[in-house]
Amino acid sequence: MPRRARLSLPGVPLHVIQRGNNRQACFYQDRDRRLYLEWLADCAEAADCAIHAYVLMSNHVHLLLTPAEAGSASALMKALGQRYVQYINRTYERSGSLWEGRFRSCLIQDAAYLLTCHRYIELNPVRARMVAHPAEYCWSSYRDNAQGRPGRLLRPHPLYLALGNHARARQSAYGSLFQEPLADELVDRIRSSTNGNFALGNTDFTARVEALLQRRAIPGASGRPRKA
Repeated sequence: MPRRARLSLPGVPLHVIQRGNNRQACFYQDRDRRLYLEWLADCAEAADCAIHAYVLMSNHVHLLLTPAEAGSASALMKALGQRYVQYINRTYERSGSLWEGRFRSCLIQDAAYLLTCHRYIELNPVRARMVAHPAEYCWSSYRDNAQGRPGRLLRPHPLYLALGNHARARQSAYGSLFQEPLADELVDRIRSSTNGNFALGNTDFTARVEALLQRRAIPGASGRPRKA
């Protein structure tokens, strides 16, 4: 069965997950993580993708980004993957696949779900019971978005910028979003949409995606009617 074409639209945010092959580790030491983030910044700039949030777990990566063109995210992940895998194989004298097939993604309706997806990503270490609060985990974008950690990787989305009229106000408002945990239903929706390569949004948003791409954007039999 052919693989479903990935949903992607210029200027529409994407939640991206890439997992280690057979869920094995893709980061072995902090130097690996530092180089991955450095190369992510390089490749995102080259592919014209704005990175809004990220987390590096031991065996997978989450990114929230907005591509300038429909193929920008794929170009980013291909270039980054090749560069990082070559480094890992050379450094640790290994061969074979590091990543588990293609990365997974879902289109995000920004007004409804962008900041929720921010929280989903940066709360990963909390859900994994690695830390009690996202600020305690240094390999995510929480310290950038909520505490103003300097760096060249992130490009804030307009909805983040709208949280306040100056940096400290935005950081404070952003941090306050984490005072309550995400509802289990929201976590499940984000997971299922990303793993299924669907769109995450209301019915108007998913209908617009299906009309633009002429493909199904939600589970089930929606989208273009089949010919009799």
